[in-house]
Amino acid sequence: MFSENVEIVLTKINNALAMRKETKKTGETVTLVAVTKNHPADVIRASMALGIVNIGENRVQEAKLKKTVVQNGPRWHLLGHLQTNKVKQAVEIFDIIESVDSEKILAAIDKAAEQQGKVQDVLLQLNIAEEAQKSGFDKESYEAVIPELKNFKNVRIRGIMVIAQKCEDVEETRPVFKKGYEKFCELQQYLGDAHVDILSMGMTHDYWIAVEEGANSVRIGTALFGERDYGR
Repeated sequence: MFSENVEIVLTKINNALAMRKETKKTGETVTLVAVTKNHPADVIRASMALGIVNIGENRVQEAKLKKTVVQNGPRWHLLGHLQTNKVKQAVEIFDIIESVDSEKILAAIDKAAEQQGKVQDVLLQLNIAEEAQKSGFDKESYEAVIPELKNFKNVRIRGIMVIAQKCEDVEETRPVFKKGYEKFCELQQYLGDAHVDILSMGMTHDYWIAVEEGANSVRIGTALFGERDYGR
């Protein structure tokens, strides 16, 4: 069943790539990040067996436990909101932190990475949909942080992460993803940096729309593994 789910997701991604028009700056391939939140570590092994090596977790502690079981192999992505008191552990555990949503967290990551002798890959999470319950830079805070980005020497800004609103008509997410692509291109131009190469947009309910609009990384959980067990 899992292998069938993977095939369905990859087919929809490839079909969406074929629909692209003016979104060449993010390339012609898409990274599939398997979101294993509230699933056992066994699903990570199953993912890797099918060539899916990018694993997304929402919580630092859950990822820490799974990493002790799975150990070497996956590339770990932090997707959930990061609290300041978890930054040190996050820098230790994750290859890339996708959910940088404030200058304060960015500074804390930079400090922790320096202490650990590491340059931490990060994405800037933008709250383009302007949902009060969602994390992410709003328009004003994002514009304010842009001039400061080059001051952080132990973080590598790899791009942007966007979460669209949930809606009955998935087409309503398209303007959010269009804006995400625009912001990605602006960031790439501003930093003039080849490292700015990831536009992470799209989840189970909308990932094909995100890919059509330029995403080159999608975060898929339910479509791969089924509903999460929140009792875990």
